[in-house]
Amino acid sequence: MLQADRRDFLKLAGMAGVTFTAGLFPSRHASAQAGGDFHFVQFSDTHWGYKGPANPDAEHTLEKAIATVNALPQQPDFIVFTGDLTHTTEDPKERRARMKHVREIIGGLKVRDIRFMPGEHDAALDKGEAYREFFGDTHYTFDHKGVHFIALDNVSDPGAKLGDEQLAWLAADLKQHKSDDRIVVMTHRPLFDLRPSWDWTTADGAKAIDLLMPYQNVVVFYGHIHQENHHMTGHIAHHAAKSLVFPQATPGPNAPPRRPPPPPYDASQKNLGTRDIEMGKTVTFVELPVAKA
Repeated sequence: MLQADRRDFLKLAGMAGVTFTAGLFPSRHASAQAGGDFHFVQFSDTHWGYKGPANPDAEHTLEKAIATVNALPQQPDFIVFTGDLTHTTEDPKERRARMKHVREIIGGLKVRDIRFMPGEHDAALDKGEAYREFFGDTHYTFDHKGVHFIALDNVSDPGAKLGDEQLAWLAADLKQHKSDDRIVVMTHRPLFDLRPSWDWTTADGAKAIDLLMPYQNVVVFYGHIHQENHHMTGHIAHHAAKSLVFPQATPGPNAPPRRPPPPPYDASQKNLGTRDIEMGKTVTFVELPVAKA
């Protein structure tokens, strides 16, 4: 099935929301090692354990989103969770119980190739100790059909830093690649200063961007801000995903303090969901709303 046909099918089936298309790899001379177009699904900010008026159905939202993805006419090549799998708790025992339970729920996905990254709710209070017990490394790389993926951890350090050690690791990894290789970076917080006063930044993210700048074909996917956002740093595109559990206010000159918008939940549900990402010469996002049934 052609990718365009799949998008049309999703719309007809009532499974797709807004579609956004942008240039993925700006260089016309990108490395020709690609293994063909593919798509993957991004979950972000599932916040398992959250209870509050912003989402009275928080206990079942992840299960509904999994059902939506399992019903896709063409299953994704893999699935990535870009952080905040669980809602923060100061109780180490409860933290582990939430991680165990969310991992069991995620086990209901048909796709078995699943990649995880921590958010600050998962990792900031214990520097990622509990997270690693259940989900493994907090930063790593993998390759898929000619695209090099880099998962960065900007949350285990409570100062919202990548840290010198991880930056050195990133630099060493990038040195193994040509300037026109296709690279996708995945992280939780934005690497750039979107709104530092709301913790929408990475303290040393500019250093990571500087390391990435010599590479012509880079795109960044992240979460944390609970809303869709598209931003450019030079030729590098940064795309934020929606949350599954509650949206956040939009930054602006008169923006309120960062907090979930008030109920009713039904009015804000359109701002929740997952993202189906098609990878080819362009990137196309098909937003998948949370199923109500």
